[in-house]
Amino acid sequence: MASTAKFWREQAARYNLEGTRCVNCGAFFYPPRIVCPRCRRNGVIERYKFKGTGEIITYTTVYQAPRNLNRQMPYALAIIKLDEGPRLLSEVICDPEELSTGMRVRSVFRRIGEEGEQGIIYYGTKFVPA
Repeated sequence: MASTAKFWREQAARYNLEGTRCVNCGAFFYPPRIVCPRCRRNGVIERYKFKGTGEIITYTTVYQAPRNLNRQMPYALAIIKLDEGPRLLSEVICDPEELSTGMRVRSVFRRIGEEGEQGIIYYGTKFVPA
């Protein structure tokens, strides 16, 4: 549910494709981390806004979604490797037949879903072919 503390705490990451970067070793993280798994206590973590470009590592086409999801079918989900290194799962907005591994994509700000009787709409990052 959209009212959970975690949902609101992660707004910056979701809306701006923000993660973190370890100044000590140069590693990038998405979602954001507070401790570098490589450097541990020696790591210095800072916020980082990703460029929003990357490539598709693998993908799948969803032909049937839960009934409470009001969306057009089919749609594509992909694991995307950002140019900075982190991988994330996201929807790719295009005809699923157009997708291929290695395809370049870029992030866009789009509607993710709708919740509750009032129809609260929330937004986030999706990807389109670059």
